[in-house]
Amino acid sequence: MSQNPLLALSPLRNHAPQFDLIKEEHYKPAIEAAIKEAHTNIDKIIANPDTPTFDNTIVALETAAETLGVAAGIFYNQLTAAGTDGLQALAEEIGPIQANFGSDIILNADLFKRVKAVYDQMDSLNLTTEQKTLLDDTYKNFVRGGALLDDDKKAELRKINEAMSTLSPAYANNVNKSSEAFEMWIDNEDDLAGLPETAIHGAKHEAEEKGQADKWLFTLDYPSFGPFLTYSKKRDLREKIWKAFSTRAYKDKFDNTENIFKIVNLRNQRAKLLGYETHAHYVLERRMAEKPETVMHFLNDLKMKYKEGALKDLDALKKFAKDTDGIDDLKPWDVGYYSEKLRESLYHFSEEDLRPYFPLGNVLKGTFDHFSKLFGLVFTETKDLPTWHKDVTAYDVTDKETGRFIGTFYADFYPRTGKKPGAWMTSYRDQGLFHGKVECPVVAIVCNFTKPTKDKPSLLTFNEVETLFHEMGHATHGLLAKGTYASQTGTNVLWDFVELPSQLQENWLYEPETLNSFAAHYETDEKIPAELIEKMRAAKNFMKGWTGVRQMSFSILDMEWHMRDPQTITDIMAFEDEVLKDCQFFPRYGGTASHSFNHIFAGGYSAGYYSYKWAEVLEADAFEAFLENGLYNQDTAHRYRTEILEKGGSEHPAVLYRNFRGRDADLKALLRREGLAA
Repeated sequence: MSQNPLLALSPLRNHAPQFDLIKEEHYKPAIEAAIKEAHTNIDKIIANPDTPTFDNTIVALETAAETLGVAAGIFYNQLTAAGTDGLQALAEEIGPIQANFGSDIILNADLFKRVKAVYDQMDSLNLTTEQKTLLDDTYKNFVRGGALLDDDKKAELRKINEAMSTLSPAYANNVNKSSEAFEMWIDNEDDLAGLPETAIHGAKHEAEEKGQADKWLFTLDYPSFGPFLTYSKKRDLREKIWKAFSTRAYKDKFDNTENIFKIVNLRNQRAKLLGYETHAHYVLERRMAEKPETVMHFLNDLKMKYKEGALKDLDALKKFAKDTDGIDDLKPWDVGYYSEKLRESLYHFSEEDLRPYFPLGNVLKGTFDHFSKLFGLVFTETKDLPTWHKDVTAYDVTDKETGRFIGTFYADFYPRTGKKPGAWMTSYRDQGLFHGKVECPVVAIVCNFTKPTKDKPSLLTFNEVETLFHEMGHATHGLLAKGTYASQTGTNVLWDFVELPSQLQENWLYEPETLNSFAAHYETDEKIPAELIEKMRAAKNFMKGWTGVRQMSFSILDMEWHMRDPQTITDIMAFEDEVLKDCQFFPRYGGTASHSFNHIFAGGYSAGYYSYKWAEVLEADAFEAFLENGLYNQDTAHRYRTEILEKGGSEHPAVLYRNFRGRDADLKALLRREGLAA
């Protein structure tokens, strides 16, 4: 076992993972050995003859499974970033092992007795705010994990946890496999009509990689299907790719129906067993929103505001499609195409006009410069840290003023077989105690951007640039953590607060000062024209009602899955039609959203998808502070860094936000930004 790189303390800088040495056969033995080590550490806590204290019980428990945290963290991150069949098979073995370990800890009556003994004397202990939060969280995690149940119910909960452990990876794998099974080959150049050069080059590159140099290949990776739906003049082909995307993991050999019902039923059973009305009640107890009623009031209120705008958007789109091409029956696969054409006619620019100004190399440098101006961060590429794929780059992050090492950062930008779609930030190790001292974080962002071709660099859409700023917002939340305990640092905050640091960063991309610092033509190095920036700013709220209703529909669907008894749901399509009737503007032509809704069935957002919009209220209000004081005002940036980013989850987010802003967030800030305030 000593040769297993997952079990040895990595000798690399900041104990970064030894990706060059880790093989698939290392994971299961490492996790089994790490669980054994953790059990030994926990047995020592229980057997300690001394009176339970914060240090000998709470801190000891916080650090009892460090090796397991590293090994499991690497495994699950690689499962999403690499997703090989071998890793998928391992997930089915490792999931139950880990779930049982979690149950062993949380359902251990002797361990809970010591935790409760410390918790009961919290007020008399001389604890810092961070320590009080850790103690409170530890106790509540035990209670929410079933520590107060009798033995029979504990046994039942253990079975539920074990069953749930394999379902989310299986669900995500089905979405991946179903997506990868679709290929749209084009061998007639006429069928490329309307597509931008970047999309054609990308499709040619995909075809060449599959040995078909005389064809073009379009897939369900967003950089492929997104531009196709937006620009292709071939309505029948738009329909084909739209239907393929909307039916992922639906009624094919990767169908997720059974997984969905299993997941929601097990979640509901767990909630009931723990004394909660529904899974939503269970989840929201540990959120800023606190109750399902609060969330639904928030969503329905916004939905009504957005719907008014969405109906106007749809009327304008239908009229435009009829006037332009004589289209009398607008369909869902026409919306992207005609909304882009309508925007071009109203604002006199296309999304593709922006792309040449966003080569990934420039954008990445500009992103790093932006975070340097805001927070004094320096990102230095390093060749001596191994990565998990040749497309991944590693960076040392330091403080510009002092040179102090802040953390390790990885960037993984391009789609590949097995990689989960979308974009996300993840942590390989959070800031906090590790092997007896506070260590710096190891974080990564993983995206699926437009790939470079043999004669063009990776040219990003504006949406992809926003995604990069978004994920870097999460990354800086992790990197700038200042806490002592890993479970309280970085992005380990209440879930409906976690999107504030990411979504806030997107705002700077509409400001000329920021765009002018990096947006330059990939061939001529000419700065992005001022009039193009102004056109983009003018179009910022174009179709905002339409996109707002779409976001509300996902949030409402999530809540409805988790607020009701899933036994009452027998037909997923009928269920969606019922709960989303106020959000749908077309008859149903494809599959269901639920069958490929990774966020809520495989991504931790169950009864939490609303948090994107909840956090938008916070970040719209927060950005007004920067607009009032200066985009890169150092006092505002410092206050935001020290009160929000550095504090992590060490204090309730409502308190942290008030400390930064001097008051609670103003809902009208979001409505003002989106042109809905009236």
